[in-house]
Amino acid sequence: MSLPTLVAPSVLAADWSKLREDILAAERAGADWFHLDVMDGHFVPPISFGADFVKAVRKETKTFLDVHLMVESPEKQIPFFLEAGADLITFHQEATPHAHRLVQQIHAAGKKAGIAINPGTSYSTLESLLHTVDLVLVMSVNPGWGGQKFIETSLEKIRAIRLILAQIHRDVHIEVDGGIDAVTAKKVIACGANVLVAGSAVFHRGNRTEEDYRQAIQELRS
Repeated sequence: MSLPTLVAPSVLAADWSKLREDILAAERAGADWFHLDVMDGHFVPPISFGADFVKAVRKETKTFLDVHLMVESPEKQIPFFLEAGADLITFHQEATPHAHRLVQQIHAAGKKAGIAINPGTSYSTLESLLHTVDLVLVMSVNPGWGGQKFIETSLEKIRAIRLILAQIHRDVHIEVDGGIDAVTAKKVIACGANVLVAGSAVFHRGNRTEEDYRQAIQELRS
């Protein structure tokens, strides 16, 4: 695998009362991407934010925006997030019967496309999409509920997906979201993941200063 390890701080964990300051501090601290969790109150219980929020973040940073749609019928929402400035849009395998068509739609707009799977979904459901997507997101906690521990069985799923990708000669990003810290980061990287979504591990570090963010990102990446 020739892909670098990337750290994608989750904006959901930032201090929204000073969102601009937090984003710019994390950007200066070395964030590779920003991860934006869009939750609709249906696919998962919470409601987070929509396309206007993503558009506001886009105005503040040139850093790669990694938009994760935890929504029902993502085909209805994707155009809004493309317009908002997302660089990559990931939707859930479980949320639509039209996954291949949605990948085509995102690519037609000149953006990257990702597919996500919940902890209870087998990696085998993705095999027909691995030739086309740019990223696979393995959820290592159940989406929508905070305070969960990293699900260890995610490691075998990551390993199996990376093996299939090697067999078809594709360097596709494998992203992991949920319970990522300096300890679990080492485990998922060893299994073949290369994009680490980190919320509390970055934005809740120490006194939440730029230097705290820098140390957290360096620890995750190393």
